[in-house]
Amino acid sequence: MMIKDSIQIALFCAITAALGLVPAIPIPFSPVPITAQTLGVMLTGALLGARRGTLSMLLFMLLVAIGAPLLAGGRGGLAVFFGPTAGFFIAFPLAAFVIGVMTDRFWTSLGLVSAVIINLIGGVVVVYAIGIPFLAAIADIPVSQAALGSLAFIPGDILKACVAAAITLSVRRGYPNLRD
Repeated sequence: MMIKDSIQIALFCAITAALGLVPAIPIPFSPVPITAQTLGVMLTGALLGARRGTLSMLLFMLLVAIGAPLLAGGRGGLAVFFGPTAGFFIAFPLAAFVIGVMTDRFWTSLGLVSAVIINLIGGVVVVYAIGIPFLAAIADIPVSQAALGSLAFIPGDILKACVAAAITLSVRRGYPNLRD
């Protein structure tokens, strides 16, 4: 791995951590707050690609596991892996991977609509597909109830996917060799 790769992996880990400083918005009927960190996951996958994006999110998970308070609300430590948000958090590396693979495929012809769709698939569908069953199991509620409660997050996630897509396209124009 080149030094440039290591720097980019660490930088996007730090960006995702910094997005945890944006105050989480609690939802009265859900133990899962609205956070900005999935925006970091989307940007990481889209701008670093599958391999480096996944490594960046694995680094982020490792830092959280050893106690760094990098998640929204200053959470960190092994307890995070056993709480109601565990599945959503555990999905970060896979989400970055899926976004990275799909963005890699369309990098040179990537448009706003395709970038939004890629972020929605990786950053929302993948994260929810893992997070909702975990939430249901940990909270001891039916998966359907956990899924229904997650509908409140959809507008914000769509907004984050649009922001990530716009940033990705802007960065690609300014730094087309970022993924080399």
